[in-house]
Amino acid sequence: MITQSFLSSVEESNAATNSPSEIQTVQGKEPLKHLLIGSSKAVISTIHYLQVIGYADVGDWSPLLPSPNPGEVMSILNRPIVVQ
Repeated sequence: MITQSFLSSVEESNAATNSPSEIQTVQGKEPLKHLLIGSSKAVISTIHYLQVIGYADVGDWSPLLPSPNPGEVMSILNRPIVVQ
């Protein structure tokens, strides 16, 4: 498993994208972050299930990242959504 810092990944991805206010104004959408935390088996299973139901592709999720809790990993999905 590749180990990397969760916070540095988020900061790097945010630096490469528009700010939330620009995304909301330009595209009429707001950013939403989904965070899965659990055993690697549970997180991978959930990511695959969300692809099966058509919600998010497996490749849209971050790599598995270590969680502060031993034996747990996490993965994040950034998705813009329309808010009414």
